[in-house]
Amino acid sequence: MKKEISTVALMLCLTLPNFLMAQDSNFGNWLIYFGNKKLDSKWNIHHEVQYRNYNAIGDLEQLLLRTGLGYTFNEGKNNVLLGYGYILSENYINNTDDKLSVNEHRIFQQFISVQNIGSVKLSHRYRFEQRFIENDFKMRFRYFLSLNIPFKSTSPFYFSAYNELFINTESAVFDRNRLYGGIGYQLSDNIKFEVGYMNQLFESSNRDQLNLMTFINF
Repeated sequence: MKKEISTVALMLCLTLPNFLMAQDSNFGNWLIYFGNKKLDSKWNIHHEVQYRNYNAIGDLEQLLLRTGLGYTFNEGKNNVLLGYGYILSENYINNTDDKLSVNEHRIFQQFISVQNIGSVKLSHRYRFEQRFIENDFKMRFRYFLSLNIPFKSTSPFYFSAYNELFINTESAVFDRNRLYGGIGYQLSDNIKFEVGYMNQLFESSNRDQLNLMTFINF
């Protein structure tokens, strides 16, 4: 129990700065699908689709398509992956109703480490991205820390939370921070659903999102 309390305390320490920032916020909606196809006991193909809206639905903010080839080792506790992503962003121009479409192609490498502390599942993800944005090139590092706590040992419901920090290799170094908390339902060993709230903190603003997520392993 002490280890579980320490884990929660660590998450709070990482996410507390988000609550201390008094900034304007707009509420949007993200529809997310995560898929994982096992090729054998070691190799897997990851794929995902994210449809992000400025509002409840119908005002596209970003369409993200991502895939990658991963390799699992250390009895399933670690995974390394090489991936590619395509991102279409619809950015509002200043304070007008006009939008600018921005295309991005992204190559990334990531390492995931999973720990079990009692009934708590703790996951670390380290990701390095090379971003080809129209005629520009940028690189970015991301650190993702998540925890998963079942309501009861026999319950299909669980609590999910994460914090993800984005760091640029050039100025401004701080890119953004994402704080998430939600409730999940484990439908089967291979399928689960989550609904939750996410706050995305930028250098001078923040945004709130309702996240609806589906996870499928097959």
